[in-house]
Amino acid sequence: MAANRKLLAVAAAACAAAVIGVTGCSSDGDKDPFDGMSADKIAEKASKASKDAGSYRMKGQMKQSGQTSDIEFAVAKSGDCKGTMGSAETGKAEFLASGEYSYTKGDDKFWESTTGGGGAAKLLKGRWMKQANKGGKPVCNPDDMFSNKNLKKLKRGDDAEVGGAKAAVLTRKKGSETTTFYVALEGKPYFLKVVNKGSEGPGTVTFSDYGKAVDVKAPADSEVVDPKKLAAGS
Repeated sequence: MAANRKLLAVAAAACAAAVIGVTGCSSDGDKDPFDGMSADKIAEKASKASKDAGSYRMKGQMKQSGQTSDIEFAVAKSGDCKGTMGSAETGKAEFLASGEYSYTKGDDKFWESTTGGGGAAKLLKGRWMKQANKGGKPVCNPDDMFSNKNLKKLKRGDDAEVGGAKAAVLTRKKGSETTTFYVALEGKPYFLKVVNKGSEGPGTVTFSDYGKAVDVKAPADSEVVDPKKLAAGS
C-alpha cells in the first residue's frame, strides 16, 4: 500500500530529522568546558557523547505537509524504538520498531486519514500494521540519529537553559533554514534540544534519559494484521 509506505517514511523521517529554552547567559563564575573550542568541535563532541550513550528519549513537535504532529519516542541502544505520533486533526498512532520490522497501530481517525478508509482501515482497527525496514536496518539507529556529517559551519551564540540545564547554543544557517542545537554544559555534552525553522519540516525536539535502558518488544502475531489480507483489503 502506497499510503502505508508513506506512513513509515514519515515516522522514520520524523525520527531522523530530530538529529541532524529560555535564553540567558551563564554567570561569570561558571567554567565553560568548551572555552576556546569552535562550534563545529563542540557539535562533534556532542555527537560522540550522544551516540555513545546508546539509549535516549525524545519528545517534541514536527510539521509535515502542513500538519503539526506531536512525537514522543524511546530509543534503545540496539536502534529499536517505540513511541507515539499524531495530532487531534489527523489522529494518533503508536509506532514500534524491533529488529528488521516496524509496526504501527493507530486510532480510527489516523487510519482513515492515511488509508482513505475502506477495508484496510477496518482490518487495522485496534491492530498493528507490520512492514519490513528499508535495508533491514534499525529505524532509530543512534549512529544515524547523531551523525556528525551535517554538523558543519556552525556558530555559537549566547548560552541558554533547557529544562533548567545550562546549554551551549550552536546555530547552522542554510538558505532560509535555521537549525539550533543546544548542548549540555554540565556533565556529558549531550544534545538537549534541537530547533529547526524555515524548512519544509520545521520542529522542536528535546532529548533526555541518555543511557537509561529501553525495552522494546514486537507485538504478538495475533495482534498484527496479515499483510496479505491488508493488501487484499486496500
